[in-house]
Amino acid sequence: DAQSERQTSIHSPPFYSSPTGYKMRARLYLNGDGNARRTHMSLFFVLMRGPNDTILKFPFNHKVTFCLYDQTHQEQHIIDSFRPDIKSNSFQRPRSEMNIASGIPKFFPLTMIQQEGNPYLREDTMFIKVIVDFGDMPKTLLPHALSLNPGLPMHIK
Repeated sequence: DAQSERQTSIHSPPFYSSPTGYKMRARLYLNGDGNARRTHMSLFFVLMRGPNDTILKFPFNHKVTFCLYDQTHQEQHIIDSFRPDIKSNSFQRPRSEMNIASGIPKFFPLTMIQQEGNPYLREDTMFIKVIVDFGDMPKTLLPHALSLNPGLPMHIK
């Protein structure tokens, strides 16, 4: 569907940075977006309006890292990060259900994912982890943030 452009992107289910944290999701363009169309997979971060927004700090100013997991034991994961542009509407307090997605248009070359036997795609499944760096978060909250289990199979954690 991605190549025929019947479905241009896939949204992850919404998730939270913590029980009282930011609501967010990932958005993946399997066949690329914008200037990366037909050359790369594009991966974006989307802030969503959530029940905790009144107690959270905006604009959102935390480094976001994406990891596409190598599903073999070689662990040659694809990792890339970006820092929010705090002037962008993408990182302001959401006024509608979702803010405009922002991220990495040229996350992963399509030529690599199209290779037979590539380590990132197994049984039509990819695992992508979103990591938000709360380095400036109060130390009392870090133990909770670090204990979150992303629900990945044990061999790729």
